[in-house]
Amino acid sequence: MPLPRRHSGRHRHHRLSQPTRHGALHGTHPTHPSVRSPPRRHRRHTNPGAPLQHPDFELYDNVGRTADQIRAYHTRSATRADLHRWADRDAEAFLTRHPLPSEPFPAPDLGPYRTALDAAETPAEFHAVLNTLLDAVEPFLNEVIDHLVATAKWKGQNRGAEPGSPPWLLRGAASSIASGLAMATEADLTILRAHYDPPPDLNALLKQTRTTPSTPPAPPGPQPGSAGPRR
Repeated sequence: MPLPRRHSGRHRHHRLSQPTRHGALHGTHPTHPSVRSPPRRHRRHTNPGAPLQHPDFELYDNVGRTADQIRAYHTRSATRADLHRWADRDAEAFLTRHPLPSEPFPAPDLGPYRTALDAAETPAEFHAVLNTLLDAVEPFLNEVIDHLVATAKWKGQNRGAEPGSPPWLLRGAASSIASGLAMATEADLTILRAHYDPPPDLNALLKQTRTTPSTPPAPPGPQPGSAGPRR
C-alpha cells in the first residue's frame, strides 16, 4: 500500500468567498443576493482547563479544504501540514547546528535500462537488464535500510515496541525494502530456471513407467556364461 503524500508549506486559515455551484458567493443568500449572512468564525480547540499546546493551532471547515483538513475539523485534531509546520519551527535551531541537505537525492537515469528492457527478447537478455539494475541500486538501498533500522532504535524506543508503534513501523519499512530486493531477485531466478532447468514432466514420467516392461529378477545361483567356482 503506498504511503500518503507529504504536504508542506503553510495553509491559509481564513475563509475566502468562493462561488458555489449555484453561482453565488459563499456568505450570500442564494435567493436574496443583497442579504449577506454574518461570516462564520473558525472554532478553535477550547477545552476548559486544557491550555493550547500551540498558539497557531487552527481547525478547518469544508470550504475549499483537503480531506485531511476536513477530518481535522471533525476530530478537533491537527492536520499533517500543521504537524510538519510546528516541527519545522521547533527544529530550526537544531538544523542550524546540524545542517542537512535540503535538496532530494538526484534521481538515477534509468533510460538505458528501459531501452534495453524493451529490446530484450530472451530470458538471458531480460536477466542481464534486471540483474544489472539490482546490482546498481542495492548498495544505496542497503544504506537506506540500515538507516531506517537505526532510526527505529532511536533512544531505545524499539524495546518492547507494540505493533503499529513508530519503531515497529520503521522496522517494517526497512524490511519491506529488503523484501522488495529479494522478490525481484527471486523473479529473475524463476525465469532463468524455467528456461534453463525446467522441472520434469511428471505425467510423462509416469506414463513411461507404466508402458516400459520391467526386467525380471535374475534367478539364484550361477548364470549361464558365468565362470563357475574356482577349485
